[in-house]
Amino acid sequence: MAQAPAFSLDEMKGRMQKSIASLREELAGLRTGRASASMLDPVQVEAYGTKMPLQQVATVSVPEARLLSVQVWDRGMTQAVEKAIRNSGLGLNPMSEGSVIRVPLPELNEERRRELTKVAHNYAEQARVAIRHIRRDGMDLLKRLEKDGSMSQDDGRAKADQVQKATDASITDVDHILAAKEQEIMQV
Repeated sequence: MAQAPAFSLDEMKGRMQKSIASLREELAGLRTGRASASMLDPVQVEAYGTKMPLQQVATVSVPEARLLSVQVWDRGMTQAVEKAIRNSGLGLNPMSEGSVIRVPLPELNEERRRELTKVAHNYAEQARVAIRHIRRDGMDLLKRLEKDGSMSQDDGRAKADQVQKATDASITDVDHILAAKEQEIMQV
């Protein structure tokens, strides 16, 4: 029988921190005023039979404060890129001109701010789910180590408490990051 992997709280905390870093990147794409090329970072394009990040099929630039320009490298991918931007949940309405797609940013009215807040909440919930999955993986590993005799029940319980504390701290971080982004979005 194969030996179960060793338990590492530091490795689990590292994975949780990666989830938080990913949330920060996604929220950075939710711009509240000016256009930014990173706004389209979360967009996934259906290309060549697989989903890939927009940056792998096009170049995004900011010619004006309220306009993004997407230069698609393969002209045949223009419609797929336009569809991916439209369906991204960012509330953008792209218009293609040949292999260039212009994406005007809508004015931030109250309704648009609420939409952005909903998107931010979705990103935060995805991060929380990822953190909970990491916790579950850690707890499962602890149970296996206890079952096969590699770890005592007392050690297992102590490590399970540490895992729960790390999870709670990470979820609290996600909540603070979301609250700060919400405040930024809703400021007039």
